[in-house]
Amino acid sequence: MSKILEKTEPAPGVFRYVIEAGEIAHKARPGQFVIIRIDEHGERIPLTIADCLLEQNAIVLFVQPVGKTSIQLSLMIAGDTILDLAGPLGNPTEIRRFGTVALVGGGFGIAALYPIARELTRGGNRVITLLGARTESRLLLRQEMESVSAQVHISTDDGSCGLHGNVTDALSFLIQSGEKPDRVIAIGPLIMMEKIAELTRPLNIKTLVSMNPIMIDGTGMCGACRVQVAGEMKFACVDGPEFDGHEVDFDTVINRLGAYKKEEKESSEEFEDHILGPCSLGERAP
Repeated sequence: MSKILEKTEPAPGVFRYVIEAGEIAHKARPGQFVIIRIDEHGERIPLTIADCLLEQNAIVLFVQPVGKTSIQLSLMIAGDTILDLAGPLGNPTEIRRFGTVALVGGGFGIAALYPIARELTRGGNRVITLLGARTESRLLLRQEMESVSAQVHISTDDGSCGLHGNVTDALSFLIQSGEKPDRVIAIGPLIMMEKIAELTRPLNIKTLVSMNPIMIDGTGMCGACRVQVAGEMKFACVDGPEFDGHEVDFDTVINRLGAYKKEEKESSEEFEDHILGPCSLGERAP
């Protein structure tokens, strides 16, 4: 079992957990993830490791309650325990000197960028980070990203902070200003990553995208995370999660992403009706 050491809510409806992780904290590398199972009746879900706190033998995970398990996890507090924690899984982000690297994070995807930015900077790269959110209150890890980046550019859908627009617009403006990066890494919604890849393709800028949004089992057994890359079938959890964005068949992935929405909705509603009851998310003290 792994104990929750700390819980905070850095943005509305987004929870940050510090969780005991033993050797995982010392072995994990940027871009990798863990599989958690809350209890013996729970499903296994993947969560990207947002940081490793070596002095506490702990890892940092961000959780956004959107399905049954993430809702259940969002109700847990410091002192609660998670039954299973497996990892680190997936292939880590390649860290070496590339030159100028633009990191593009959209919404909840920002949480996975911090360790990547930190290690790329330590590796001698000039890191330019572009962060996007619906509104300023939902912007994650701004100060942390500023501490490990040469530049940070903000964009919000409602214009409450930074550029009134999205991260694709921000990257386009950056390139037009003469800051053409040597590499781009994008993490966020599939549509966002597809647009970033479309932007960089004619410019011949190497662009990596993370297929974390389509992972379920996390070990290659279920096949739900399969993705066509350069005409070959890959599994996001064992072959990725990062792939060349110019080679990913986004249309197939996006179409399949909604395959189980009906079942996911029914499971969440059943949990809320029969287990959650009158409680609301975040009602328990952190």
